[in-house]
Amino acid sequence: MLLIPAIDLKDGHCVRLKQGDMEQATTFGEDPAAMARQWLDRGARRLHLVDLNGAFAGKPQNFAAVKAILKEVGDDIPVQLGGGIRDLDTIERYIDGGLRYVIIGTAAVKNPGFLKDACTAFGGHIIVGLDAKDGKVATDGWSKLTGHEVVDLARKFEDWGVESIVYTDIGRDGMLTGINVEATVKLAQSLQIPVIASGGLAGMADIEKLCAVEGEGIEGVICGRAIYSGDLDFAAAQARADALNG
Repeated sequence: MLLIPAIDLKDGHCVRLKQGDMEQATTFGEDPAAMARQWLDRGARRLHLVDLNGAFAGKPQNFAAVKAILKEVGDDIPVQLGGGIRDLDTIERYIDGGLRYVIIGTAAVKNPGFLKDACTAFGGHIIVGLDAKDGKVATDGWSKLTGHEVVDLARKFEDWGVESIVYTDIGRDGMLTGINVEATVKLAQSLQIPVIASGGLAGMADIEKLCAVEGEGIEGVICGRAIYSGDLDFAAAQARADALNG
């Protein structure tokens, strides 16, 4: 089970939001590269970056911070990033810059042709982020709920060749209320590609619950507020996950 620290970027700083609300941002660090090094030193095997400004603007806004992180991490671990990725040129720029995976969210739902082209052009590098509430997919920085069922969209994207799905329960994100394990398992069971859990990770109990269902197709979990607030000791949690599923 991969525990993946999240570094959310807003105006070049590391922040955390509550339920995607840009007005409810808590700054956890002024130096994104130093934050990346901190998680690397604590045993992270992958990093999850979010360009929050980019997600709302529809184009990359924190490229300098991302570049600094990639320079700091080098080839040590893969880095994935989402937020404002709407065209193939942006994907190419990021991958050429050393990013391993790009996460396409809103654009995958609103412009499926773009996602299909991205999978064709950059096979093995494309992850889809599906953000949902009560099983329905949300877009545009979670501000709009669609009528699409998560499972239906995920199956379609799987057929097109996406690498994995990041599934976020937006009702729980940043709230420390616990991962929606049941919904995550339901999605993973319906797919052949792996699912990465996200949204609401509260503590070690969540890690243990996810490890118990890893065999259903859950590859990892994104760790956000809990590892910044001290509710979860990242290094201890990864060690526990390794012990449970070694």
